[in-house]
Amino acid sequence: MDFTGKVALVTGGGSGIGRAACAAFARHGAAVVTVDRDATAAEQTAELVREAGAKALAVRADVTSSADVQAYVRTTVEEFGRIDCFVNNAGIGGTVAPVAEYDEADFAAVLAVNVTGAFLGLRYVLPVMIEQGGGAVVNTASVAGLIATPGASAYVASKHAVIGLTKTAAGEVARQGVRINAVCPGPVDTDAMRRLEEQIAPDDPAGLTARNRAAQPTGRYSTPEEVANVVLFLCSDLASNTTGAQYVVDGGRSATGTATPTRG
Repeated sequence: MDFTGKVALVTGGGSGIGRAACAAFARHGAAVVTVDRDATAAEQTAELVREAGAKALAVRADVTSSADVQAYVRTTVEEFGRIDCFVNNAGIGGTVAPVAEYDEADFAAVLAVNVTGAFLGLRYVLPVMIEQGGGAVVNTASVAGLIATPGASAYVASKHAVIGLTKTAAGEVARQGVRINAVCPGPVDTDAMRRLEEQIAPDDPAGLTARNRAAQPTGRYSTPEEVANVVLFLCSDLASNTTGAQYVVDGGRSATGTATPTRG
């Protein structure tokens, strides 16, 4: 996979899968723009990219803000002239509670980041790609966009919506040379996953981690780098006729029906 001369834009690039994707793009020759609502985290990722020998730019943005999204798109084009790869990755997990007890404000917050944020990214990046004659987008969905997880109604609903956006947008822009796919991770070994486990089992998060890992057919969580490898494949010429698809990276979780235990 050779991304020399290409520009990759990654939201949620300050940590986890987003940071791993930025580092992977850098190793394969791309200039990288990392977007995150945490400016310090975004700059830390950008520094990792520079250490890998690639050009980097960090942009602080709230993906739920149309003005901020337009600004990160405009900044990328002004700095590098184009957007070849867009990893529409920013997202939050929300609280864990049964549907009948789920806080309305928390539900709206999850949908704002995970759905509206993804929509706005597509809304303002796609015209750039169409005008330049092509590009590749990967939306970060989840196995929660394919199967249910009790206690995570907002997250599940939002990731189902991301897959719907992926399919719809992919069909709309395929003839303009733009490909749009989704990656669907299962549990990933990230700080966000550890925070979720602490929320579910505050008295024994380590025990919950051990049970969750044991429930995986592979016996472990995916690493951010393993998910990033699939993201790069979908952005590369190796996937030149792949669009509107969902690629699962979950250690067999969805194939066997295992689920992360949650309250509710």
